[in-house]
Amino acid sequence: MKEAEIRRLLAANLLCVFSVILTAIVPAFFWDGFTVLGTHLTWLCICSVCVSTLNIILHLVLKPNLSPKRSSFAHKISRFLKCCIYFFMSCILFHAIIVLYGAPLIESVTETFLFAVLLSTFTTLQCLCMLGPNIQAWIRVFSKNGAMSIWESSLQITTMCSILGAWFGAFPIPLDWDRPWQVWPISCSLGATFGYMAGLIIAPLWIHWNRKQLTYKSR
Repeated sequence: MKEAEIRRLLAANLLCVFSVILTAIVPAFFWDGFTVLGTHLTWLCICSVCVSTLNIILHLVLKPNLSPKRSSFAHKISRFLKCCIYFFMSCILFHAIIVLYGAPLIESVTETFLFAVLLSTFTTLQCLCMLGPNIQAWIRVFSKNGAMSIWESSLQITTMCSILGAWFGAFPIPLDWDRPWQVWPISCSLGATFGYMAGLIIAPLWIHWNRKQLTYKSR
């Protein structure tokens, strides 16, 4: 395993971490009264857009899973449209799962859907950038020993950390502390965000620490 590839992964992941941090700081210079808690829905939109844009740019620049086959323009358009459909379906699916876990069904629909968009950005979008609209590849990556590169190992870690962060973020909501950050879905979205950033940092460190034990099968 090349150290240069791990450094590329670390640099890309740190850029994603800094982009999330900047979404909480930069808008305050242009928007009076902007705060992550006070204008949370706006921050959810800004964070989702910034993280999505950066992930797409990094994928186009670094090309971690570049296919040796050249595809036609029509195929690229078809692939892009499929990715958009998959992402929208992911948002709907996450929305339904969140409601099944206790989120309000009718009230706070906008809040729940934007949280689902954020969670899809941290999970599904990465899969689409890395693997494309290929469900079989997704199943392979998230099965035991299914990763075939350090990028796919990082994808596993960041996805699981994001979902676990959102799940742990729900614990304080029913407590009677009457804190501003207990309003739905602030604690869950913050938990997912911290989980995502933690996964981005943990992934390259874990891969570097276990690089001698990691063996990837060739495609």
